[in-house]
Amino acid sequence: MKSRIFMYLFIFSVLLVIFQYVNSKNILDSYETKIEKKEAKMQKYADTISNLRDQVLTLSEFSISESESAMSYFEARGYRVAELIPFITDELYELNMLKGEEHPLIPYASMTGGKMLINSVRVLNHKWIIANFSDGKYWGEIFLKYELTDDEQLKFNLVESFLYPIN
Repeated sequence: MKSRIFMYLFIFSVLLVIFQYVNSKNILDSYETKIEKKEAKMQKYADTISNLRDQVLTLSEFSISESESAMSYFEARGYRVAELIPFITDELYELNMLKGEEHPLIPYASMTGGKMLINSVRVLNHKWIIANFSDGKYWGEIFLKYELTDDEQLKFNLVESFLYPIN
């Protein structure tokens, strides 16, 4: 009788060990699958971050903030670049506010009854600016030269412009 009890206990113990092994293996496989999914997701995010970093680098290539020569040009003349660039862009935006007149730098009249206004500005270096403009329906871009005179006046000179066609 004792031998049967030991045999049943042995079989029960073996079944318990097999159950624990199978259960542990399933849990381990589940964790490995989750880890693989997380790693794939992290790699996707890493690739996205890398692509965004490359895009930022490309976009900043033509920006005064990334041009040491352009910044040195202004610093040698006693200007603080951190204050000068916002001043330049603000001066362009203030030209949008002229009452009753078309924008003095945009060579196109509005065809919608509104007014052509500069929307965004990028200071490329110590001499050039590119800006886009629109009247709400029609839009284009202008390429400007600018200079700070000895009496600290800002002069803009239109070099090139174009208006995108409407399809």
